Amino acid sequence: MSATLLTAVARTAVPETALRRVLALDAVVSAGNGLAYVAFSAPLGRLLGLGQGLLLGFGAFMLLYGAGVGLLASRRQPPVFPVRLVIEGNYAWAALSLVALVVWFEPTTAGAVWIAAQALVVASFAVLQQLALRAGSGRQ
Repeated sequence: MSATLLTAVARTAVPETALRRVLALDAVVSAGNGLAYVAFSAPLGRLLGLGQGLLLGFGAFMLLYGAGVGLLASRRQPPVFPVRLVIEGNYAWAALSLVALVVWFEPTTAGAVWIAAQALVVASFAVLQQLALRAGSGRQ
């Protein structure tokens, strides 16, 4: 996912719309990854060098997370506190992914690239969500 795509999704004159779009994209990407991790945990575990059980757990979490973020995105004006939780959660996920890559995991090359790439995407969601939330707060 490129930065150009993320900024194109968020581009609008209405901050609430930008926030909802970025939340919706976060929900789709999270749930999609979660579904893939659950459905294909064994082959993905081998490809990435991560355990099948770990991917099943991550997948289940990501499905629930995606559903929750999707619910926020469906609100006309997403409530500030839950959106801040999503933003902080995204920052934490990105940071912990990189720490896990260095400290805990012993992934394949494909796994190392995947972990770093998804951390970058998740951090990008957090930045765009934070910017959209700030822009919306300034209009109230």
